[in-house]
Amino acid sequence: MTDIAGLQAGLDSDRAAEIFDSLPPVTTEQILGRWHGSEVPTAHPMDGLLDVSGWYGKEFADADHVHPLLFGAPGRLYAVNPKLMPLGTLNRLGDRFPRWLPPGGRAAFRLARTRRHRARLREVSYRGAVSAAMVYDDLPIIDHFRMVDADTLLGAMDQRGSARPYFFLLQRD
Repeated sequence: MTDIAGLQAGLDSDRAAEIFDSLPPVTTEQILGRWHGSEVPTAHPMDGLLDVSGWYGKEFADADHVHPLLFGAPGRLYAVNPKLMPLGTLNRLGDRFPRWLPPGGRAAFRLARTRRHRARLREVSYRGAVSAAMVYDDLPIIDHFRMVDADTLLGAMDQRGSARPYFFLLQRD
C-alpha cells in the first residue's frame, strides 16, 4: 500500500512517477462522486497554487459531466471554469509563480464560478496503462488517475508544454 502521508510530505517528481506507475488503473465508474484533493509536492511550478487558492477537489457526476475544479468548503462548494484560471501561463512562469495570493485573491475565483460541467471522463492510455482520465473541455490538460485504495486516487496532471506531470491526491467524500 502507498503511504499517503509520505506523498503529502513531498518527494521528487521521478519518485512520484514511479509510485504512480506502480498503482493499478481505475475505471470511470469507480471514481464517480465528489473527491477532496490535496497536493503532492514535487517541486513542480504549480506546487502550492491549489492550496493557497482554496481548491477543494473534483466532482464526477458521470462520464460526460465533470466539475474539474471545486472551491470552498463542504456546504459552500462552487465549481470554477478552468478556462478562466491562470493554468495556461504556469509553464512560462516556471518556478516564479507566487505561493500566496494578494488580499482578496480568493474572491477572484468566485468570479469564475460556473454551473456548467467543464470536463469529461474517458479511459486513456498513459505511462503504460489504460485508466480513467479527466479531459478538460477548453484546456490542453488531461488528469490521469490510479488507485491507491478504494477511496484514494493519485492523479497526474498532464499539461501540454509541461516537461513533467503535476501530482495530486483525491480522497472520496
